[in-house]
This record gives sequence, structure tokens and C-alpha cells, in this order.
Amino acid sequence: MATEVSSAFDAASSVVSSSRGERWCVVTGGRGFAARHLVEQLIGSGAWSVRIADLAPTITLDPHEEEGLLGNAIRTGRAVYASADLRNKGQVIKACEGAEVVFHMAAPDSSINNYQLHYSVNVEGTKNVIEACVHCKVRRLIYTSSPSVLFDGINGIYNADESTPYPQKFNDSYSETKAEGEKLVIKANGREGLLTCCIRPSSIFGPGDKLLVPSLVTAARAGKAKYIIGDGENYYDFTYVENVAYGHICAEKALADEARAKKAAGQAYFITNMEPIKFWEFMSLILEGLGYERPSIKIPKYVMMPVAHLVEYTFKVFSRYGMSVPQLTPSRIRLLTCNRTFSCNKAKDQLGYEPIVTLKEGLRRTVESYPHLKAQKKLERSISKASLYLGNGQVAKTVLWKDKKQSIATLFVLYGVYYHLFSCGYTFTTALAKFLQFIVLFLFIHGMLPSKIFGFNIEKLKASNFEVSEAKANQIAYSIASSWNSLVGILKSICKGEDWSLFIRVVLFLLAVNLAAILSLQTTYKIGVPLMFAAFYMHEKYEDAIDDFIDRALSKFDSLKSNATRKFLPHK
Repeated sequence: MATEVSSAFDAASSVVSSSRGERWCVVTGGRGFAARHLVEQLIGSGAWSVRIADLAPTITLDPHEEEGLLGNAIRTGRAVYASADLRNKGQVIKACEGAEVVFHMAAPDSSINNYQLHYSVNVEGTKNVIEACVHCKVRRLIYTSSPSVLFDGINGIYNADESTPYPQKFNDSYSETKAEGEKLVIKANGREGLLTCCIRPSSIFGPGDKLLVPSLVTAARAGKAKYIIGDGENYYDFTYVENVAYGHICAEKALADEARAKKAAGQAYFITNMEPIKFWEFMSLILEGLGYERPSIKIPKYVMMPVAHLVEYTFKVFSRYGMSVPQLTPSRIRLLTCNRTFSCNKAKDQLGYEPIVTLKEGLRRTVESYPHLKAQKKLERSISKASLYLGNGQVAKTVLWKDKKQSIATLFVLYGVYYHLFSCGYTFTTALAKFLQFIVLFLFIHGMLPSKIFGFNIEKLKASNFEVSEAKANQIAYSIASSWNSLVGILKSICKGEDWSLFIRVVLFLLAVNLAAILSLQTTYKIGVPLMFAAFYMHEKYEDAIDDFIDRALSKFDSLKSNATRKFLPHK
């Protein structure tokens, strides 16, 4: 049975006061993924008693924790829990009382691009931690930062060291506020005897992760893990979670040593496994280890970025109606397609850090820790890929004829649009003007409606729904620039005359564009709408057969390409 421990700090204080000289440390965000491993390493070292600070009012242990080091430490008083919100300075001070060291690991979910949330925790919360350390005369503060503090969202990072400056613009609000928090911690070094340093662990993985592996498996079971975004050649530094925890302990030991502290205090350090690997190869090893297929179909970045911007804007408009946070966002596309490798030489020289678990061993332990996520021999998908492509919502129900009344009604509406806008022989400009007139009329009538009709609430549209912020405009500009650079890269590859596969894909794409340009707007609409309904319906009905045909066709094409290359372009 899980153990529940009260978060009242009076109990923790009584433990400290009667602790017979134990040395206490605090881990903020102590129930987070990496923090749990740090807590266990601290307890296992025998050198520390640990106060675990986190948001929840009480701590609930997992079964393996109940029977392990943490459960025993709580029962014997060598670990206590303190409920503390970093945005509440009084709670933070209480959590830090009597501590010699604070490991500040708390942070919001990086995937939620909410500037107000990230600023309140990563910046204001970090200020409170620093003030609490000074007030409680804490000797050492180790802050968990992120390598993303160097990422501008456009340029990849290859073997960067700590001398690399912060970018002028950041990829997202998490990275920006993490950088601000890091600056505050470095600036606080030496303040009333407090020694500080920052740890930048890169792409953490391992047992207990609730984001990376579960997300990969969800994608694999939905048939979406077969795709590689970009060219698949970008390298990453992944870090096994126990190495991350060990890096923090190395930092604390360096600050505790008077001679080494002269170099380590006020510094930032990258922590990795020191084994760079291709990002998509790493993902493939996890998927293969769990029994799923490796990603194999490449989708260019310049194709995905406009789609990602559209998804992000749609979420901004419809999030109030319960739309879940999308996985496909511009910031994630950038992260999936660029290099992100870092040098650990400084941490090795000044902190004495070296990985204690290799990448291969870390992958093995990670895969073995998810037996419940392994692939079944005949895994039935509850949701078809055609439905997923259409958003698995009302659009999917309509196009796939799940709701026949709704599908028929939609076809009548589309026929009405065709009759009034296209069958009359309007040009594209005229049809667009007519459509905009309809939108204006709809908005005007919608604005006149009362807030409630027959018991149904009418959600009023605001002008802000249609505004584009400066930040969003900059992101779109970055996306356009990135797409342009990708196209230039394709042109360079074609000019070399070596990549036949790329050449054929470009030719086929241009032929498709040429065909679309030949057709009139009326013909395109007349063919496109029925084709969409028919294509998605047939794809869902014969999904497995179509996937098998595509896989065999791609395999055959690769074989023909290899044979042609050997025959006509022999290597010198």
C-alpha cells in the first residue's frame, strides 16, 4: 500500500531539531522524473537526510518506492516531505530551514508554451528560492537549467560549450524563462556566503519517464511512428537519468571543496552521456526494443512547418472549447530536426563528472522498465489512421461517414457552396470575394445574437481571436526562412547530380503542381470534394492493405535505385 506523509512543516522541523547532527538538503520539485532519482542517490549515499519539496499536499509513494530506499528513509526520518509552491516565498523559506544544500529542480512542463506560468515558476519561483537560501543561510545552491537556454529555434547546436552566448530570441517561453532563472542563480553566487552553480542536462531519459517513451508508444500504436521529420541525420546528446542525478551530486561536492569551489562557483555545466547519437536512431532503438517498427518514411521539414503553424493557431482559437494541447507545434518540429550536442569537458575537468551508466545500458534499462508498453503480436488499433489524419473529431466523423446524417448535410452545404460560387463561372478572385462577403454576413448576424437561445449558450467571437501577435509573426517569419533554407538545401543536392530519389520526388511534385494549375477552380472543387470523401473512406476500409502496398513499393523503389546507381554510376 502507498505511504502518505503529512506535508505539515512542523513535523519536518521536529525531525531536524532532533536529528543528532544529520546533514539536510532540499530537493525542489522532488517528485519529478529526474528529481526522484537524485533523491534516491542522496539517500543511498548515506551522507544526507533529504527534504522533498513539491506542490502536492502529501506524498504518495509508488509500490517500488514503498519497499525501497525512499520508503525506508521516510519511515526512519531520514527523508521528509514539505508541501511548497515556489511562488509562495513563505512556503519556500519553511522548506529550506535547517538545510545545508538546495537542489533546485522544480519547473513546469516544458511542452506547455505558457509564458505566464513559466515566468512565475522559473523566474519568480527561482528568486524566492535564492531569497530563502540567503535567509536560511544555506551554503550551496545547485540549479537544474536546460541546454535549451542556447537554442534560438532556428540554428542547430553542435558540440557547444559553456562559452556559447544566450541567443537574442528563444525557441519558446520555457527556454527563455529557464535562461532568466539561470542568470539569477549565477548572479547570486557569493551573496552572503552562498555558492551556486547551474546544471544543464541534455534530453533526459530512463525508467520513470512519463513523457518520451509513453508518447512514442502511443504514436507507434496509432501507426504514426513510422515517419521521420527532416532528413534524419541530426545528432542529439541524450542523458540517462541516473547520470543527471550524479551530475548534481558532483556539482555539490565541487562547491563543498574549497579549492575546487573557486572554479565551480557561479558557473554553468552541460551534463550528457558523452555519446552523441542520431536523434531518429535513438528513437528507433527504443521502439525496436519494445517490439515496434523503426521509423522509415521521411517527411521534409519545410512540409511540416506550415502544418504545425496551422495546428498551433487552431489550438489558440479553440482551446477554450476543450481542444487538447497538440503534439505538432513549430517549436517541436525545430527540436526534432536540428543538431543538439554539447561538450562535457568543463564538467569533467571542474566537477569530476563522467557518466556512470553508458547509453547502451541506459537504453536497455529504460526498455525493460516498460513491460506494459511492449507491442503485442496482433495489436488492434481502436482508431484508424484515416481518422487520426482528420483529427479524430467531427471532421473525421463526417468524412468517414461515421455520422451519416451529418455527412449528408455537409455534402448538401458543399453543393450549395459549389452552386453559388463555382458553377456560375466565377474566377478565383470573384469566388473569394463572395466567400468573404458570406463570412462578414455570418459574423454580423452572430454578433447580433443574444448570449443564450433556447437554453443554449452562444460563445461570442472576439477580435483577439483573429489577431497575430508580434511573437507569432516572428515565428512565422522564422518558419518561412527555415523552409527557404531547406529548399536551397534540396537545390544544392540536385545540383550534385547524385541523389536520384530526391530528383524523382521533386519532378513528381512539380508535375502535380502543374496538373493543379491546369485545372480550373470549378473543376478542382468538383473533383476534389468527392475525391476527399472517397479517398479517406477507402483508406480506412483497406488500411492494412494500402500500408503493405506502400511499404513494398518503397522497398522496390530503393532496390531499383540501388541497382541503377551501381549500373550507371559506378563508384570510382
